[in-house]
Amino acid sequence: MINTDGLAAWLRLTLIPGIGGESQRKLLAAFGLPEAIFAAGRLATRSVIGDRADLLFDFDPSETVERSIDWASHPGQHILTLADDAYPKALLEIADPPSLLYVRGNPSLLARRGLAMVGSRNATPLGLQTAEQFARALSAKGLCIISGLALGIDAAAHRGALSAGGDTIAVIGTGADRIYPARNKELAQAIVEHGAVISEFPLGTPAIAANFPRRNRIISGLARGVLVVEAAPESGSLITARLAGEQGREVFAIPGSIHSPVARGCHKLIKQGAKLVETANDILEELGNFDSPAIQPEIARSDEAHPLLTALGHDPCTLDDLVDHTGQSADQLLPELLMLELSGKIAPLPGNRYQRLS
Repeated sequence: MINTDGLAAWLRLTLIPGIGGESQRKLLAAFGLPEAIFAAGRLATRSVIGDRADLLFDFDPSETVERSIDWASHPGQHILTLADDAYPKALLEIADPPSLLYVRGNPSLLARRGLAMVGSRNATPLGLQTAEQFARALSAKGLCIISGLALGIDAAAHRGALSAGGDTIAVIGTGADRIYPARNKELAQAIVEHGAVISEFPLGTPAIAANFPRRNRIISGLARGVLVVEAAPESGSLITARLAGEQGREVFAIPGSIHSPVARGCHKLIKQGAKLVETANDILEELGNFDSPAIQPEIARSDEAHPLLTALGHDPCTLDDLVDHTGQSADQLLPELLMLELSGKIAPLPGNRYQRLS
């Protein structure tokens, strides 16, 4: 049963433009629950946050408050406040916990031991495969996989956890009633049914660029560690990794080819002290409290003896390079490349290039 009066006051506090998280926390520290803040009046609240306090009494978000309470009355939809027992304790450890969390799915998962997995939206086929494999293995060992529902590595991490029958949480940068990107709508629904989709942003919030870096602190804050799979040097994934370090979480990174732009962010993190990861065990050993058999390495490797796979190596390779390496003509190589692609051994890349998969 929802305490509608108490929730209405929380919603009113968080829906007022110009009263951000810092001001909300100052008011809560000074007066207690939101109902007491509004009961204190203008003068008392001005002494805490200055003239912005007038916004508390001049702005009326009643329509949105009612709509939000109605939304939370439906099965599988919840609004958690800082004062709720179900609010994740891990977020109480960070510097700026959200006052509210809108949750679709199972809110109890927010208390689970989790690992955040993030990376490039423009991931390589090998990166997508690696992310899915790691998520599958780690999820099977009891870790809840946390990511941001973006294209690329995020989506692969969620898919890997779901394929293992494990738990996964998507922290999104829109309102919980919206899904961005639309291409991940079916994935989001699967996460709602077997995990949780959460947001700190009011219902109806569209995709605004500034909100996505902001939600990263929740991704890292919910987790015990963050694994970066692929990332360019200026990637938003590095923001998540930096926040994880500031929050006292472990930071892990998977190395890649020195020729790959999406590996350079991971290499940068490793130079700065992130733990280099080659296997799922590297993560489990660091996080501790796991008593499970050794997991085989998840970095893509292959025992295939096909000479063309040997010629490809593990870096992206152009058709011209393969002609040089093998001594075969392009006409001879293309049918073999097609067969390897159809069998899942390689993936085509832009620029007439190919990459070996595990």
